[in-house]
Amino acid sequence: MLPLFQDEGSFKAVLAAKLEELARAGIFLGTSSWKYEGWVGQIYTESRYLTRGRFSQKKFESECLAEYAEVFPTVCGDFSFYQFPSPTYWSRLFASAPATLRFAFKAPEDITVKVFPTHARYGARAGKENPSFLDAGLFTSAFAELLRPYAAQVCVVIFEFGTFSKQAMPSLDHFLTRLDAFLAALPPGFRYAVEIRNPEFLAPDYFACLRDHNVAHTFNAWTRMPEIGAQIRLPGAFPSNFTVVRALLRQGRSYERAVDTFAPYREIQDPNPSTREAIREIIRHAKQRRQEAYIYVNNRLEGNAPGTIHAIVEEL
Repeated sequence: MLPLFQDEGSFKAVLAAKLEELARAGIFLGTSSWKYEGWVGQIYTESRYLTRGRFSQKKFESECLAEYAEVFPTVCGDFSFYQFPSPTYWSRLFASAPATLRFAFKAPEDITVKVFPTHARYGARAGKENPSFLDAGLFTSAFAELLRPYAAQVCVVIFEFGTFSKQAMPSLDHFLTRLDAFLAALPPGFRYAVEIRNPEFLAPDYFACLRDHNVAHTFNAWTRMPEIGAQIRLPGAFPSNFTVVRALLRQGRSYERAVDTFAPYREIQDPNPSTREAIREIIRHAKQRRQEAYIYVNNRLEGNAPGTIHAIVEEL
């Protein structure tokens, strides 16, 4: 295991300075979610979250985004994948951080799931076809319009598609027919990105569909996907005038195993040099083309997302 920096203040200060410099060049690095107690002493200051001398989980979860924004210029809100947030929720979230923080949000799975998984949390919907799959009207009315008052702080909305079975999606052509119509119907005023988990879909026709709508392919490190370094070398892999990256898992490692291995995410436990270097290459690509890039690292990639980001930018 790699130890944390001994001087919490210097780690935060050095990382914040490097990320601010990159942000001025249009390169924004942040993490997937932010409410991790394992970052206390590294990103978060324990004394800020004490109530009557004891650490308050409630105070931490409601207030830590402001301290997060002192270091990182952007964050990916994964929570929105599981719900259509209410106007009150959005208002409270945006009020909890400075206006300089840029948010990426995953669109709700009610829009991107073709068949609901057979999991208890889906209740009576488990195993059934989703009637709202790629429903642009529902996305617009229940998500985009509620988010519109905060559009200046929203850098990208990501449509994450889980792995399709052959029964759910017989071919790439079937997917692109639905996807093309959906992207054409999306409301203006937001950047959009697509994340897929079917490696066989990484084909020229897929990238061409995204290019027609100036939608980014989300370069994603995921258990069953080609490594990011391989994805960026595919013809047409940069279909838009901005780039999105989500570094989530080491290839071949399941989400559940990563959680069991790395929680509570206090330190890097499994460095991933190839993914780090692929992200550096993406940064160099974006800077050369003077295009914005939004890069998000998950704790479950190496064990500690802030440490991974520090390692990436330190070697640029």
